[in-house]
Amino acid sequence: MCDAKARPDMQPVYPKAGSYPDFADLVDDSRAQVDRRVFIDRAIYEAELRQIFGRAWLFLAHESQIPNPGDFVRTYMGEDDVIVVRQRNGRIGAYLNSCPHRGNRVCMVDSGKKARGFICNYHGWSFGIDGRLNGTDGKVYDKDPGFQKSEIGLTPVAQVASYQGLVFGTFDPEAPSLEEYFGPFTWYLDVMLDNDEGGTEFIGGCVKSTVECNWKFPAENFVGDILHAFWTHQSGAEAILGGAVDLGSRYDERAFQASVYGHGIETNLDKVGNTRTLGFPELNDYVLGRYEAVKARLGEVRARMVGAVSSCTVFPNFSFLPGQATFRVWHPKGPDRIDLYTWTLVNRNMPERIKELYRKGTMITFSPGGVFEMDDGENWEYCTKANQGWVTRHQKLHYGLGQDSGWAESSLPGHIHRGSLNDANQRQFYRRWAEFMRFDSWGDLQRAETAPPAKPMTRAAE
Repeated sequence: MCDAKARPDMQPVYPKAGSYPDFADLVDDSRAQVDRRVFIDRAIYEAELRQIFGRAWLFLAHESQIPNPGDFVRTYMGEDDVIVVRQRNGRIGAYLNSCPHRGNRVCMVDSGKKARGFICNYHGWSFGIDGRLNGTDGKVYDKDPGFQKSEIGLTPVAQVASYQGLVFGTFDPEAPSLEEYFGPFTWYLDVMLDNDEGGTEFIGGCVKSTVECNWKFPAENFVGDILHAFWTHQSGAEAILGGAVDLGSRYDERAFQASVYGHGIETNLDKVGNTRTLGFPELNDYVLGRYEAVKARLGEVRARMVGAVSSCTVFPNFSFLPGQATFRVWHPKGPDRIDLYTWTLVNRNMPERIKELYRKGTMITFSPGGVFEMDDGENWEYCTKANQGWVTRHQKLHYGLGQDSGWAESSLPGHIHRGSLNDANQRQFYRRWAEFMRFDSWGDLQRAETAPPAKPMTRAAE
């Protein structure tokens, strides 16, 4: 239900990608090392805005946030302010939140319902929800015979598409389709997005906060760093669960990491490990009570992932925790700052009391005052700050854990590694980062990916 063609008649300008082989070389695949400068260098950050955030498919919204024509939300694609709005034909468009006259915002609020349009408060230029210029203040431009309204409008996002209710956009008109961008990783996304026939929705609004860190630290954390939980989050888990608990003892030997195109997920198949840390036993019972139904729909492996200790990142900056229903975007605001947007995703068919417990669980764990978020935020901030030292920045970071953990005989889609206590998905994440920096064409980017194709599977069987 998305529409990349709802655009003004003017031809927008989308900057072309370049090539930054020197930056790409800062990821040393053979030694499993990453140069610390990728986290603190302004020139590298500016290249990321062009090479990655100017081309990749980026998360915009959930369709449940904008159910009716004129409903809209504001978000960011990189540092570009964007309005995502439901069109009158039911489809979805997205436009730069910047007046083509002097560049002022045309929308100042975070979201709204049934808007008829957007007006720049500088000179009174008004735009329809389809991005077209409807008129000006009527005193000058509308009386100018050389002024052509049809040639001016809000710049559209080149492509907008949705997958299972999640809306994404890309500024690159030549980018592959959203499903091609995901590839076989959709098999893992469906753990959260398709475990119930009623689909999903966001509830409770959006929690926004700022963290003084580089955007890649949280993205790589969620792509596959369960290792930190056994140390960083030990005391927080004990506080929630009401006593001493050895998180490491709950690690499941069937755990694995999967990566496709830099997207990655790690999980240990323990059914309710993450759900338990929300602190509401009723949620554990709910997840376990649905296990057989989800197994029939998605198969045993994915049924065990629904509430498990697991985390996921869709490259580059969209992450979620399946077991805790927490979804977030790490919006870059410079090499040493992010704006963090957080939502709670639930199945539409959940009982209302269960939805409310998930919402409260998000507040307890992964909100600005959450017991786990405070731990993570402090770590990411000190990682960023420590790497700024002149001598420190020239020391390489080690990403070599689990280099012999590959599971070539696995029937699961993507690059699969046994166990999740390793750096496998982080290595894939930075390999993809380097490919985006190195190549200026999608053809080269597609050929660079070495993920095995999806194995033939039915929905209910692995």
